[in-house]
Amino acid sequence: MATELIRPGRFFRVRLRFSRGVITIAAIVLVLAIGISVGLYHLLKKATPLAVPEAYCTVRTPRGDLSLDVDQAQTAATIAAVAARRGLPERAVVIAYATALQESKLYNLEYGDRDSVGVFQQRESQGWGRRKQLMDPVYATNKFFAALVKVKNYRKIPLAEAAQKVQRSAGGYAYAPHEPDAKILAAAFTGRVPRAVHCWYPPGKGQGSATPRPQTAEARRQLSRALGGSGVTSEKRGWLIAAWSVAHARKYGLSRVGFSGAMWVNDTKVEGWRPGGASGGGRVDLS
Repeated sequence: MATELIRPGRFFRVRLRFSRGVITIAAIVLVLAIGISVGLYHLLKKATPLAVPEAYCTVRTPRGDLSLDVDQAQTAATIAAVAARRGLPERAVVIAYATALQESKLYNLEYGDRDSVGVFQQRESQGWGRRKQLMDPVYATNKFFAALVKVKNYRKIPLAEAAQKVQRSAGGYAYAPHEPDAKILAAAFTGRVPRAVHCWYPPGKGQGSATPRPQTAEARRQLSRALGGSGVTSEKRGWLIAAWSVAHARKYGLSRVGFSGAMWVNDTKVEGWRPGGASGGGRVDLS
């Protein structure tokens, strides 16, 4: 009996020692886990993100906001520049945008119905020009506006009617729903609303690559081709040039565009324009 009384007590003491050991080990594991987690957090916080965002553009005006990809923004900027060169009103730009949104979603397509190609899906067989010419957005836009200005009262008649008289498509009614978005784009890319266009693109082809050397001379040359010159003759024209430059920043390796005391930079941490750049309205700075 005495032996039996002693054994339970000894068993109890052994179990108590084992429980304390488990607790100690668990505490050590917990401390190590916390330390590793904190270390990983700070390491990941300093590390460059593995996923690089895709290039994008945004348009913000009092009428509303729109998201575009860079190719669409370049097309929109070209249309506005050609209209300005021809001295056309904003209504003509709205009609062109609504047409392009319906026909190609503002993309310079190499395909289409039958022999239709380009931004406005113009057809070589219908006398718009050769395929190679129609794939040039500047040429295609000039052809569109040349036809539009021949439409009687195009500024006053319904948008869909004006667009259909130019395009002669099977479904002319389809242009009308794009008018609200077209008005937002026109307000921004014509320069009427300043600081309305913001774009961002990855600084290089690969992670950690340097930003390509800016091709400012080529950018100005191509701008002049669409606009008829790169000089700033008015505040509105200056903002048109600034919007065109931001939209084409990826193509020409631009990282900064400055005009009228405002600066666009190719930085994901900066949304929109910030103070900076030339204070006067006499030039648009590219770098």
